[in-house]
Amino acid sequence: MKPITTLLLFAALAAPVWAAEQKAPAKPDLAKGQASYAAVCAACHGADGNAPTPAYPKLAGQHPQYLYKQLVEFKSGKRANAIMSGMVASLSEDDMRNIAYWLASQKAQPGAAKNKDTLLIGERIYRGGIADRQIAACAGCHSPNGSGIPVQYPRLAGQHADYSVSQLQAFRDGVRTNSAQMTGVAAKMNDREMKAVADYIAGLH
Repeated sequence: MKPITTLLLFAALAAPVWAAEQKAPAKPDLAKGQASYAAVCAACHGADGNAPTPAYPKLAGQHPQYLYKQLVEFKSGKRANAIMSGMVASLSEDDMRNIAYWLASQKAQPGAAKNKDTLLIGERIYRGGIADRQIAACAGCHSPNGSGIPVQYPRLAGQHADYSVSQLQAFRDGVRTNSAQMTGVAAKMNDREMKAVADYIAGLH
């Protein structure tokens, strides 16, 4: 067999193996994820991912793919947040994956809506959107009960209303830019609507 032919044959046989090695991420290690989380994240997000402070999001029970994506984007700067960028700076891709899957295995604590005066407004926006401004219903992506759609859209049910409002405002104001869909939605909402829908979301379960 000619040398060039032999080289091409070897390359053809080796390429699929190399590609498979590149595409196959390590299996999540939940024990390591818990250890990394305890060292880096627990102070703000709670020992089990149920943040006790309304300014910080509950992470327990969140879809792991979504959590991993956010951690990667904090590290790359695609999602700007000075505190989180510092927290994830020393984490490897495996660390972030392990943390994400460990958090997904934790049980999310339920929340509750607190403002009876805006509950119906929040429900209407969440379930039906705002037609005259072409704002889609939140339920279309995040599901009627707020459980989200794995891989695609995050779980919202029970999330702290303060945190949800802050993120809607960040999308609207161009502070958070890592979701074109959410930027488009938030750009058309006012603060009262944001607070109403965030309070309604807090009570979903």
